[in-house]
Amino acid sequence: MLEVKGISFTYGSTPILENITFSVDKGANLAIIGESGSGKSTLLNLIYGQFDLKHGEIWWKDQQILGPAFNLVVGYNFMKQVTQEFDLMPFTTVAENIGEFLSNFYPEEKASRIAELIKVVELEPFANVKVKNLSGGQKQRVALARALAKEPEILLLDEPFSHIDNFKKQSLRRNIFGYLKECRITCLVATHDKDDVLSFADEILVLHEHEIIRRGAPEILYHNPKLPLIASFFGEFNQINDKIYYADQIQIIEQSDHIATVEQSYFNGNSWLVKALFDGQTLFIRSEKAIEKNSSIQIQFSS
Repeated sequence: MLEVKGISFTYGSTPILENITFSVDKGANLAIIGESGSGKSTLLNLIYGQFDLKHGEIWWKDQQILGPAFNLVVGYNFMKQVTQEFDLMPFTTVAENIGEFLSNFYPEEKASRIAELIKVVELEPFANVKVKNLSGGQKQRVALARALAKEPEILLLDEPFSHIDNFKKQSLRRNIFGYLKECRITCLVATHDKDDVLSFADEILVLHEHEIIRRGAPEILYHNPKLPLIASFFGEFNQINDKIYYADQIQIIEQSDHIATVEQSYFNGNSWLVKALFDGQTLFIRSEKAIEKNSSIQIQFSS
């Protein structure tokens, strides 16, 4: 189990995290969400041991995580971190990068391990390509495979799919998070992308103004966000009389006492997002079709 016990951290006199406490079971996937500057990346860096803590403790099993004041080399063998700045060797191949820290005493096992991870990150055609010739998204996939090479017990991911285009992102998420579950690798993911979370995280931890404001399963936070900040992570929402409604929780019906005026319709693929004015307030409503500007529509709110 990973245990974070009452940690607080400042950059100079600026508070970044205050009294952060939580635990993560072995093999669990915890998503960390929050606005830019909420401390997501700092929290991962502290767990990795990149900074020294003056307040609080971090433990993995019976091993306390300590910072540079106690370790000549930052980090621990049982933990890997993938940041948005890839630590790769640009003049060697994808395969060589992934296998850099694998033992050469067992060449067949090493080759098999490299091939397995290249398949997980869907880079088979690029195995012998030098990293300097890859795109940013391809480099990010190499960094993910490289972090997994020595089978860490904990993996810390900071916006892990931010550089990867949409053509690969969905299948790559399934591959990576499926692999982590299969191998029972504990995973913490700091992200702005709900698609990194909804189908894969066991729990979500929400940071705001230096503190944890919510923690729970994705479906619980989605259906009961309580705060606009949390609802905004999941999609377009409306706040009516202190109650939050997602765009698909407002229906257009034939008869209602609630009348709104359409301002714009936006095509979203399998639906349209209708922007409308209701009682002096802008609403966003999911619709099966576009609706002409200035049209009056009758709506109802559902929970």
